[in-house]
Amino acid sequence: MAEIRVDISELKAESGDDIIKELVDFLREKTGVEIETTANEIVLKGEESSLSKKHLRALLRKYLHRAELKDYFRVIGGKENALIIKERKIYELKE
Repeated sequence: MAEIRVDISELKAESGDDIIKELVDFLREKTGVEIETTANEIVLKGEESSLSKKHLRALLRKYLHRAELKDYFRVIGGKENALIIKERKIYELKE
């Protein structure tokens, strides 16, 4: 059984619990795998064939775009079988 972890600590701190619930529902609908939510992580458990890191990364990006958070957050790879939703650094032009 494959297990992929998604670190959502920065997303949760900025956006709150409602966004996390929507994200979990979105992932459950799209992947059809078992999902557990801890304080700062979402853990997806499923068969190797139904759960890949690449596909999950694309789904997370799609959700961020749909929730209009793509300008503020990005999805990066973490350790083995882990992804991180990280806040984007926004640079301001100094004049």
